[in-house]
Amino acid sequence: MTPDTPAFDLDTFTPYLVAVAAQVLSDGLAREYQERFGISVPDWRVLVHLSHSDGASVRDIEKRVVMEKSKVSRAVARLEGRGLIAKRQSKDDKRLLNLSLTDAGRGLMLELLPMATGYQGRIRDCLGPDFEAFQRCLGKLRAAFPREDAPAAAGARDVRRG
Repeated sequence: MTPDTPAFDLDTFTPYLVAVAAQVLSDGLAREYQERFGISVPDWRVLVHLSHSDGASVRDIEKRVVMEKSKVSRAVARLEGRGLIAKRQSKDDKRLLNLSLTDAGRGLMLELLPMATGYQGRIRDCLGPDFEAFQRCLGKLRAAFPREDAPAAAGARDVRRG
């Protein structure tokens, strides 16, 4: 560090710590479902969102799972190609496609969700009595620092996100 550089400890910088922990945890779960089912992280995020909704558009998924529209669209194309999801024109807005799980997609989720629940159990076991407080803190952070969906903000780096 040079003399004119402000003091900064990356090892205690919360956005950095949260980002690293999220990536490590996501990678750990991803290894499991990639090996067993051959799906990617974007595929997983689309599937899990659809398993908890009564249909959704690419836009809905993009906002919910915080993933770029192009990644959601590519995942949707892969999953549709594998027969795991179906597209239908939205009744409310003919420009939008409504996505839903097929029978095969629901069958896959019957295997995937227990695996994810087991992984969550390992995190809970690791944190022990701190798990509930950790979950509450994550909720507080999400509420205090909402995602900015405005197009003008999309190109600007938000210092809160690290």
